[in-house]
Amino acid sequence: MPEEPQEYWQQDESNALADNAEAQVLRDPAEPITWSAEEYVHPDKGPWWYVIFTLIALALIAVDVFFLKSWTFSALVVVMFIALIVYIRRPARTLTYSLSPAQGLYVGETLYNFENFKSFGVLQDGIHNSIMLIPRKRFAMGVSVFFPDEVGEAVVDILGQRLPMENLKLDVVDTIVRKLRL
Repeated sequence: MPEEPQEYWQQDESNALADNAEAQVLRDPAEPITWSAEEYVHPDKGPWWYVIFTLIALALIAVDVFFLKSWTFSALVVVMFIALIVYIRRPARTLTYSLSPAQGLYVGETLYNFENFKSFGVLQDGIHNSIMLIPRKRFAMGVSVFFPDEVGEAVVDILGQRLPMENLKLDVVDTIVRKLRL
């Protein structure tokens, strides 16, 4: 008896199970995950941001001229103003990240071993997700890495196998910097 033609929406169960098994193929847990992301969030600043920033710098210089009478403070304000404008205008670089379950996190060519960190946490900054690696040494710098949503689960799984996860919150300085969009 000839087989009846099936429409595309009427798959038999064996084809549906095969398709589902192909869709659920898991990646090798020993394989490193590689992605690209910007090194920091670079929020857009309108012209009003620059106007207000300039007015604040001029107000600090006026306070110095009329009250403090210290030319070094004015010079410091001018140098900080120029440095901050140069820093803000610099575009964020796109870096390549690779997370290896055996070795650690590669940021470009730099390796950060898991042994140097005591834990990690996930932070969400608006639409951007990032991982913060907390160092073991008291005065060592933490490592913050942005990642896209499509690799997020795999990144957290690999880090969770090697490090405990903490609930992280932004501290006061980070909150102020984000509000000022620096």
